[in-house]
Amino acid sequence: MSATASSRVNPLLIPLLVLAGLLNLVLMYLLPGAETIPFHLVWIGLSVAYGLVTWPLRPMLAVLGLVAVTTGFVLVHHAETGAIGWEETTEVPLMTAVFVVMVWHVRRRQQMTAEMARLAEAERRRAEARDHFVRLASHELRTPITVARGYAELLRSVAVDPTVIADSSIVLEELDRLAGITHRLVTLVQLEGADVRQVDDVDAALVAIVERWKPAADRKWRVSSSIGRASFNPERLKAAVDSLVDNAIKFTDLGDEISVEGTGTPDTWTITVADSGPGISPDSLTRIAALGAASLGVTASGTGLGLATVSAVVRSWNGRLDITVPPAGGTVVRMEFPRQADIHDGHMTVLS
Repeated sequence: MSATASSRVNPLLIPLLVLAGLLNLVLMYLLPGAETIPFHLVWIGLSVAYGLVTWPLRPMLAVLGLVAVTTGFVLVHHAETGAIGWEETTEVPLMTAVFVVMVWHVRRRQQMTAEMARLAEAERRRAEARDHFVRLASHELRTPITVARGYAELLRSVAVDPTVIADSSIVLEELDRLAGITHRLVTLVQLEGADVRQVDDVDAALVAIVERWKPAADRKWRVSSSIGRASFNPERLKAAVDSLVDNAIKFTDLGDEISVEGTGTPDTWTITVADSGPGISPDSLTRIAALGAASLGVTASGTGLGLATVSAVVRSWNGRLDITVPPAGGTVVRMEFPRQADIHDGHMTVLS
């Protein structure tokens, strides 16, 4: 028998199966008329051996032929002596056919497994290449953005012409926007990495995240949370809430209201971010609903990276993302998560 044993198989197991096969073959010969059990034990041993090791095709066919010839010889001998009927000898081609079918299925499964492994490896390499590209591009963009921003601030500080001052302010705003896009790209790529969660106090984490935004925007802020302890990743929670709050700030003006509320039940916990701005347009809602949670694409905010980040977090935590535009205006975005740390595909609902 020429076979390459798996590293997980005891090296003594295959010789033991060979010895058991020889013993059963001898019993077949010595027990005419009662050879049924040892006959089938020989073929069972062959099947077990094939399942434990990886056989090249030619050695497998050689072993199969050897087993078929030896067991067939014993049955034919007993049929010639009248111990069994000749119809009993049909067991050999039948068992051979069954084994061939089994080999065919096993080899097909091995080919499919190898193909799946190849595709998984190719996907891993693509993910690594994408991650490397985004990180490299983001790093390369930071330096020229910083330099350009420095020159724009210098021009605005020394300018006297109101037009130059206004143009410089626009350039600075666009550079800040570009810097934000590069930061979100890196954040989105990082979300594809390992998701290590811990059971901790969500209320304290949520309030701390929102408090950082208050000095950055003159809004009427309302923050409250009664979630308690749940399983979550602090960095991913921060990325999701930051994206929603950032969008809320973009769609509101001075004096508008932004509320962040956390609520919980024994099975789920929910974070709701609402604002009193004009709300997402019907066209944007339709586009978001059509693209779905996995690929949000471009939204009214410009890049869609904010909602894409939120969607990635929701999916990784088997959560649900609801986007609602109340009749009175504004936008309400609700993230609902199970308290357990199961990982499946999440869901998104868009309501007008």
